[in-house]
Amino acid sequence: MDMLTTTQITEAGLADWRKLGQGLHARYLVDGFVAGAAFVSAVGEAGDTVGHHPRVTIGTTYVDLVLLSDDAVHRDDEGTEHVVDWVTQKDVDLARRITGIAGEHGLEADPAAVTGIELALDTARAATIAPFWAALLTGGTDAMGRGTIGDDVRDATARVPILWFQGTDEHETPRQRFHLDVWVAPEVADQRIAAAVAAGGVVVDDSQAPSFTVLADQDGNRACVCTSLPSAENP
Repeated sequence: MDMLTTTQITEAGLADWRKLGQGLHARYLVDGFVAGAAFVSAVGEAGDTVGHHPRVTIGTTYVDLVLLSDDAVHRDDEGTEHVVDWVTQKDVDLARRITGIAGEHGLEADPAAVTGIELALDTARAATIAPFWAALLTGGTDAMGRGTIGDDVRDATARVPILWFQGTDEHETPRQRFHLDVWVAPEVADQRIAAAVAAGGVVVDDSQAPSFTVLADQDGNRACVCTSLPSAENP
C-alpha cells in the first residue's frame, strides 16, 4: 500500500493523533491500569478485524499508541519501489476506529503529550559503521536498513530509538557527532523550545522552523525539536 504524504495525513483530520517521525502517535488518559487494559483489548479486537495493530505502551494513567505500516511503498525519483515503515491508509482508517473506541470507553486524548526520540549521528561512512551500531543497540545486524531506503538502525520491536545517519564530509575530531531529535506535536513545539531556553539553553538555528529548530545546552551540546510541518523556507 502506498505511503501517505504528510499533507494527506493532515487532511485526514485525525484530531487525537499526531505524526511524529514515521508513524501516527496518540495518548489516551485512563483511570487506572485495568481501564487501560480494557481499552487496549478493544483496540486489539478492532485490529484483528483488519489484520493490523498499533504498538502499545500502558501506564497507570495513560495508554500510548503508535500506528505505522511495515509494508508502505515508497517510489524514488526513478520510479523504483521500496518497502518502508511509514503511514498508509490502513493506519489512518484504524486511527479513526480507535478514536471511536476511546469515545465508547469515555477516554480523552492528550495529543500535546506525545513525544518521540530519535538518535542522529553525523558521519561520512554510514554504510561502514551502521553494522556496528545495529549490533550494539539490538544484538544483531538485521535492524540495519530495516524499513528505510538508507542505513538507519530500526529495531523491529522498538526496544531502542531509531538511529539515523546524517551525511557529512570527513572532519577532524573532536566535535559533536551525536544529537537527539525530539519529535513533538506541532502545537507544542514553541512551548518545548521556550522551556529548554528557560532552563538555560539557546536557540542555535531556527531557519528551518517549524520543521526543526536547533538548540544547545550550556556546554554547546546540540539537539533538535522536530515537527511534521514543513520549514518556512521550503513550504
